[in-house]
Amino acid sequence: MKRMFDLIMAIIGLVLLSPVFIFTAILIRIKLGTPVIFTQLRPGLNAKPFNIYKFRSMKVNEDADDKHAEKDDDRITRIGRFLRKTSLDELPQFFNVIKGDISVVGPRPHMLKHTTDFHNIYKQYMIRHFVKPGVTGWAQVNGYRGVISENKYLVKRVEFDIWYMENWS
Repeated sequence: MKRMFDLIMAIIGLVLLSPVFIFTAILIRIKLGTPVIFTQLRPGLNAKPFNIYKFRSMKVNEDADDKHAEKDDDRITRIGRFLRKTSLDELPQFFNVIKGDISVVGPRPHMLKHTTDFHNIYKQYMIRHFVKPGVTGWAQVNGYRGVISENKYLVKRVEFDIWYMENWS
Protein backbone atom coordinates (compact mmCIF):
# COMPACT_ATOMS: atom_id res chain seq x y z
CA MET A 1 0.00 0.00 0.00
CA LYS A 2 2.82 2.40 0.86
CA ARG A 3 4.49 1.77 -2.51
CA MET A 4 1.20 2.41 -4.32
CA PHE A 5 0.75 5.65 -2.35
CA ASP A 6 4.31 6.68 -3.22
CA LEU A 7 3.83 6.05 -6.94
CA ILE A 8 0.50 7.87 -7.08
CA MET A 9 1.82 10.87 -5.12
CA ALA A 10 5.06 11.07 -7.14
CA ILE A 11 3.25 10.91 -10.49
CA ILE A 12 0.62 13.45 -9.41
CA GLY A 13 3.36 15.67 -7.98
CA LEU A 14 5.42 15.54 -11.16
CA VAL A 15 2.42 16.19 -13.40
CA LEU A 16 1.05 19.08 -11.32
CA LEU A 17 4.47 20.60 -10.73
CA SER A 18 5.86 19.98 -14.22
CA PRO A 19 5.65 23.68 -15.18
CA VAL A 20 7.62 24.60 -12.04
CA PHE A 21 10.04 21.72 -12.70
CA ILE A 22 10.67 22.79 -16.31
CA PHE A 23 10.96 26.49 -15.44
CA THR A 24 13.40 25.74 -12.62
CA ALA A 25 15.52 23.49 -14.84
CA ILE A 26 15.68 26.14 -17.56
CA LEU A 27 16.54 28.86 -15.05
CA ILE A 28 19.36 26.78 -13.54
CA ARG A 29 20.67 25.97 -17.02
CA ILE A 30 20.71 29.66 -17.99
CA LYS A 31 22.15 30.97 -14.71
CA LEU A 32 24.51 28.15 -13.69
CA GLY A 33 25.04 26.03 -16.77
CA THR A 34 25.29 22.31 -16.40
CA PRO A 35 24.72 20.06 -14.63
CA VAL A 36 21.16 21.06 -13.78
CA ILE A 37 20.59 17.97 -11.64
CA PHE A 38 22.92 17.24 -8.74
CA THR A 39 23.37 13.56 -7.89
CA GLN A 40 24.91 12.23 -4.72
CA LEU A 41 25.22 8.82 -3.13
CA ARG A 42 23.03 8.52 -0.07
CA PRO A 43 22.16 5.53 2.13
CA GLY A 44 18.85 3.90 1.33
CA LEU A 45 17.00 0.89 2.70
CA ASN A 46 19.41 -1.19 4.80
CA ALA A 47 22.00 1.56 4.19
CA LYS A 48 22.45 0.43 0.56
CA PRO A 49 23.72 3.48 -1.39
CA PHE A 50 21.66 5.03 -4.18
CA ASN A 51 21.98 8.24 -6.22
CA ILE A 52 19.64 10.93 -4.96
CA TYR A 53 18.54 13.63 -7.42
CA LYS A 54 18.25 17.31 -6.56
CA PHE A 55 18.25 20.55 -8.52
CA ARG A 56 21.70 22.05 -8.34
CA SER A 57 21.78 24.89 -5.82
CA MET A 58 25.55 25.25 -5.39
CA LYS A 59 28.57 25.97 -7.47
CA VAL A 60 30.31 22.77 -8.53
CA ASN A 61 32.74 22.08 -5.67
CA GLU A 62 35.01 19.42 -4.20
CA ASP A 63 33.34 19.50 -0.76
CA ALA A 64 29.91 18.37 -2.00
CA ASP A 65 30.20 14.86 -0.54
CA ASP A 66 31.81 15.86 2.76
CA LYS A 67 30.54 19.23 3.90
CA HIS A 68 26.91 20.07 4.64
CA ALA A 69 25.69 23.45 3.40
CA GLU A 70 25.59 26.05 6.13
CA LYS A 71 23.57 29.24 6.44
CA ASP A 72 25.97 31.67 4.73
CA ASP A 73 27.80 29.07 2.65
CA ASP A 74 29.48 30.80 -0.30
CA ARG A 75 29.00 27.66 -2.43
CA ILE A 76 25.23 28.31 -2.56
CA THR A 77 24.20 30.41 -5.54
CA ARG A 78 21.59 33.15 -5.46
CA ILE A 79 19.02 30.97 -7.21
CA GLY A 80 20.14 28.10 -4.97
CA ARG A 81 19.18 30.04 -1.84
CA PHE A 82 15.66 30.45 -3.20
CA LEU A 83 15.44 26.79 -4.24
CA ARG A 84 16.58 25.62 -0.80
CA LYS A 85 14.33 28.04 1.09
CA THR A 86 11.27 26.84 -0.86
CA SER A 87 12.48 23.19 -1.02
CA LEU A 88 12.14 23.28 -4.82
CA ASP A 89 15.61 21.75 -5.02
CA GLU A 90 13.99 18.52 -3.78
CA LEU A 91 11.52 18.14 -6.69
CA PRO A 92 13.71 15.73 -8.72
CA GLN A 93 13.47 13.27 -5.82
CA PHE A 94 10.03 12.32 -7.12
CA PHE A 95 11.99 10.43 -9.80
CA ASN A 96 13.78 8.60 -6.96
CA VAL A 97 10.34 7.71 -5.58
CA ILE A 98 9.22 6.32 -8.95
CA LYS A 99 12.44 4.30 -9.21
CA GLY A 100 11.74 2.87 -5.75
CA ASP A 101 14.89 4.28 -4.12
CA ILE A 102 12.95 6.36 -1.62
CA SER A 103 9.45 6.89 -0.32
CA VAL A 104 7.49 10.15 -0.17
CA VAL A 105 7.70 10.05 3.63
CA GLY A 106 10.52 8.43 5.58
CA PRO A 107 13.75 9.34 7.35
CA ARG A 108 15.71 11.85 5.27
CA PRO A 109 18.91 10.29 3.90
CA HIS A 110 22.13 12.06 4.85
CA MET A 111 25.45 12.06 3.02
CA LEU A 112 27.39 8.80 3.29
CA LYS A 113 30.13 10.53 5.28
CA HIS A 114 27.56 11.93 7.72
CA THR A 115 25.97 8.51 8.11
CA THR A 116 29.30 7.16 9.34
CA ASP A 117 29.88 10.21 11.55
CA PHE A 118 26.37 10.12 13.04
CA HIS A 119 26.57 6.38 13.71
CA ASN A 120 29.77 6.98 15.69
CA ILE A 121 28.03 9.70 17.73
CA TYR A 122 24.69 7.94 18.31
CA LYS A 123 24.48 4.17 17.83
CA GLN A 124 20.69 4.14 17.36
CA TYR A 125 21.17 6.27 14.24
CA MET A 126 21.37 3.19 12.00
CA ILE A 127 17.86 2.03 13.02
CA ARG A 128 16.46 4.62 10.64
CA HIS A 129 17.89 2.60 7.72
CA PHE A 130 15.46 -0.28 8.33
CA VAL A 131 12.93 1.57 6.13
CA LYS A 132 13.21 3.45 2.85
CA PRO A 133 14.29 7.05 3.27
CA GLY A 134 11.89 9.78 2.20
CA VAL A 135 11.57 13.04 0.32
CA THR A 136 10.37 14.39 3.65
CA GLY A 137 10.23 12.90 7.10
CA TRP A 138 8.52 13.22 10.46
CA ALA A 139 11.61 14.91 11.90
CA GLN A 140 11.52 17.59 9.17
CA VAL A 141 7.80 18.18 9.64
CA ASN A 142 8.55 18.79 13.33
CA GLY A 143 11.27 21.37 12.63
CA TYR A 144 14.41 19.21 12.59
CA ARG A 145 15.93 19.96 9.21
CA GLY A 146 19.15 21.48 7.95
CA VAL A 147 22.54 21.38 9.62
CA ILE A 148 22.88 19.28 12.77
CA SER A 149 24.86 21.73 14.90
CA GLU A 150 24.66 19.81 18.19
CA ASN A 151 24.36 16.12 19.07
CA LYS A 152 21.04 16.72 20.84
CA TYR A 153 19.49 17.64 17.46
CA LEU A 154 20.76 14.39 15.97
CA VAL A 155 19.16 12.46 18.83
CA LYS A 156 15.83 14.30 18.34
CA ARG A 157 15.84 13.56 14.59
CA VAL A 158 16.45 9.89 15.22
CA GLU A 159 13.70 9.84 17.87
CA PHE A 160 11.22 11.36 15.38
CA ASP A 161 12.35 8.96 12.63
CA ILE A 162 11.88 5.96 14.91
CA TRP A 163 8.48 7.27 16.02
CA TYR A 164 7.45 7.47 12.37
CA MET A 165 8.75 3.96 11.67
CA GLU A 166 6.71 2.58 14.55
CA ASN A 167 3.51 4.56 13.89
CA TRP A 168 3.04 5.13 10.15
CA SER A 169 -0.15 3.78 8.66
